[in-house]
Amino acid sequence: MRYRLLGRTGLYVSELCLGTMTFGGQGFWKVMGGLGQDSATSLVKQAFDAGVNFIDTANVYSLGDSETLTGKAIKSLGLPRDELVVATKATGIMNETAVNARGQSRYHLMNELDASLKRLQLDHIDLYQLHGFDPLTPLEEVLSTLNDMVRSGKVRYIGLCNMAAWQIMKGLAISEKNHWARFESVQAYYTVAGRDLEREVLPLLQDQQLGLMVWSPLAGGLLSGKFAPDGKGPEGARRASFDFPLVDKARAFRVLDAMRPIAQLHQVSVAQVALAWLLSRPQVSTVIVGAKTPAQLEDNLGATQLELTPDELKALDEVSALPPEYPGWMLARQGQNRAKPPMKV
Repeated sequence: MRYRLLGRTGLYVSELCLGTMTFGGQGFWKVMGGLGQDSATSLVKQAFDAGVNFIDTANVYSLGDSETLTGKAIKSLGLPRDELVVATKATGIMNETAVNARGQSRYHLMNELDASLKRLQLDHIDLYQLHGFDPLTPLEEVLSTLNDMVRSGKVRYIGLCNMAAWQIMKGLAISEKNHWARFESVQAYYTVAGRDLEREVLPLLQDQQLGLMVWSPLAGGLLSGKFAPDGKGPEGARRASFDFPLVDKARAFRVLDAMRPIAQLHQVSVAQVALAWLLSRPQVSTVIVGAKTPAQLEDNLGATQLELTPDELKALDEVSALPPEYPGWMLARQGQNRAKPPMKV
């Protein structure tokens, strides 16, 4: 296992992060995994023993059960707190009948931080993330609240998930203006078959030195190679009943066709090739992997040992390339012209 700095912080996180969306099974979240305590504890131990020091959860996963199972796993295994980086999130609806149990108001975020700490049995959260964008709460209120959390010692760093580039940049500007703690990481969907992040968000992350945490690196299981173009896949597979995240499936299956011979050559799974492609991207801080079984987790962990050749990476880049889109193609043209040395006349 290799370790990478999270953005511009001095915090090292493992290149694979254990995602815990499969822990617990309340309501809608049962389709994600529905794992109980023994299975959750086993996966946490397996990941930690393999060198994973980063665990990502969220308050909304199984309405708190995921955090509870994660906290009990950490405690029962006696894992050293100073060797773990624990991340969680808040924004989503935690109580359908309570009007303020949602969003990013100071009221809700403060309540949810304390609730997450109690469920996780921790005295601080290493990375506290906004789980999306709240159009009703001013960013000044949100960031002031997050800054107070950092100053209190209950939170070490703050991050965000699933926001547009302009929203991220606005938040960074507000924090800089007020000398508040700023976002240090972005958790976003990014795969070899879904590279939309490269249009606006990825250039921003590079410019502002933000860490990138990748979620759903296998596109909800589609890039496992176990699905047919007609949508048929393994019995009980998540995407069979929950077709998410959105994917250009024609492009995805072209990418899968290109990955299969690479996987055969290296004698690895197609999923490992998809993960290895992400791990080759210098902008990626960590790739979040979730699992229902030890075998799935073992296969994902194996991606850290796979190094794709330059020719293989080039082939995957070409087959997965995004179609040109304005203003990207104009900016590229301008950049080429500007890169040329001026002529002296």
